[in-house]
Amino acid sequence: MSAAAMPLAGHALRLLLLTEVRLRMRRAGTLAAVLALIVLTWLMVGDPARNQAMIVSDDARVAYTSSCLAMGSAALTGLFFGLAGFYLARGRMGEDVRSGIGAVLAATPLGSGVFLLGRWLGNVAYLCGLLLIFLATMLVLHLLRGEGPIQIGIYLQTYALVLLPLVFFTASAVLLFDAWPPLMGKGGDVLYFLVWIAQLSVGAAATIGHTGWSALLLLDFSGIGAIIGAVQQVLPSKGLIIGGGTFNPAMAAVTLPDHLWSAQTAWTRAGSAALALVPLLPALLLFHRFSPDRVKARAGRRDWSPLALLNGWLRPCARLARPLLALAARVPGLVGHALALLALLLATNPAALAVALVWLVLGCVAGSAQLGAVLIGAVTTWGILASEISVRDIQHDVDALNAAAPGGRLRAYVAQWLAAVLLALVFTAPVLLRWTATAPLRAAALLSGVAALSAAAIVLGGMSRTARLFLALFLFGMYVTTQVRSVPALDVAGFNGVASVPSVLGYLLAAVALLGAGWVAQSRRK
Repeated sequence: MSAAAMPLAGHALRLLLLTEVRLRMRRAGTLAAVLALIVLTWLMVGDPARNQAMIVSDDARVAYTSSCLAMGSAALTGLFFGLAGFYLARGRMGEDVRSGIGAVLAATPLGSGVFLLGRWLGNVAYLCGLLLIFLATMLVLHLLRGEGPIQIGIYLQTYALVLLPLVFFTASAVLLFDAWPPLMGKGGDVLYFLVWIAQLSVGAAATIGHTGWSALLLLDFSGIGAIIGAVQQVLPSKGLIIGGGTFNPAMAAVTLPDHLWSAQTAWTRAGSAALALVPLLPALLLFHRFSPDRVKARAGRRDWSPLALLNGWLRPCARLARPLLALAARVPGLVGHALALLALLLATNPAALAVALVWLVLGCVAGSAQLGAVLIGAVTTWGILASEISVRDIQHDVDALNAAAPGGRLRAYVAQWLAAVLLALVFTAPVLLRWTATAPLRAAALLSGVAALSAAAIVLGGMSRTARLFLALFLFGMYVTTQVRSVPALDVAGFNGVASVPSVLGYLLAAVALLGAGWVAQSRRK
């Protein structure tokens, strides 16, 4: 780049950065994420008066000093932020394609490298902004439950060492998955979820059972391994719990020192941050630059993603949805509308029909002890599909037709929720019938969970105008459900067999509240 072009590139980077931050901060999904961060902050810091603590070492609680709260909150944030941040930041290039601004950007003399760097910096700034909001909430909570003064330097140091590599990796992954056409769709969303699970396991594998340094720590983008190693250096114990647990109130509280980070750990985190930039290279090499032969508007594009190719191979299975279309044409009103949405979803996703048949067969032949595992797979598949129900009309630019149709947007809104519920029943009918006969409470948990999850999918999709907000929260919730099997409130659909009457009623109330909020939002739309 010539000396004369460098000021122009710097000005372009500044404009791209400011534009990205402004557009992302104005999204309804960002507001929902901020509210979720505030709620999560209050939930993650257990009240010692109720025998709960964020970090527990051999049944003794760790005092809520700045070191404890910074380490504990960074550990829990590292678990979910890499997933939620990806889905919140993702999709800007798809929006450029649909709006037509992508063609304008492609025609400018702006280099691809400068453009991608600006997008990456925008991703980093947006994610760091969310972390600053989270930090501010933690400081407020420190005033209420903390022990000792607020040491802002400890918070900033801990968050920088633990979470900045995660921010860099998430921003780089967003850029790669948006720059390469095969990863721009639903298949890319699911693939990243698997990547997220893999990188979480790397940190644990590098720390648990190891006392020395491991090269795997360089791939510990979430910082879980770094935190476990740092805490174990000062609190060697056989019963270390980070993230929340109960303690023995008869034992004295232990205190973490202010300085936990060694030079080796700091250099390791710096190396992890450098490796987090590696996805930028394939992003630059594979960038479509909005070329019409590689990426087109959704209404007319030919998708070459793995999921689209699978749907192409299984196209004959779409015939199974034809009877449902005929039934929808004969059934009047709201139910017919919902059946039509369900038939359209299945007809355009033949792979979903094939997978539904698999889950139906497994639900019939699996033993009683395996039904929970079958249900986890079926509901996970359902959630990936249901996330699109409320945004299909928006993506295909036919949302305005709902206002002109009988019943208007309100009927379309209820029909979308009903279609999501019916889709869940398609995947889970055998399990529901078997539990109705043998475990009525688990059957009730399945129905209430489906009602609440369907309402969340429709409301969050309509509010954010993208499927990714619900998908991020849903996949993270499914991960937590499979890891924490003894809490009734987390047994959303009876997976773990610990659902209780209060938890079932709670999910029913959540479904009603979400549907009511969505109804009000749809009523106010013009």
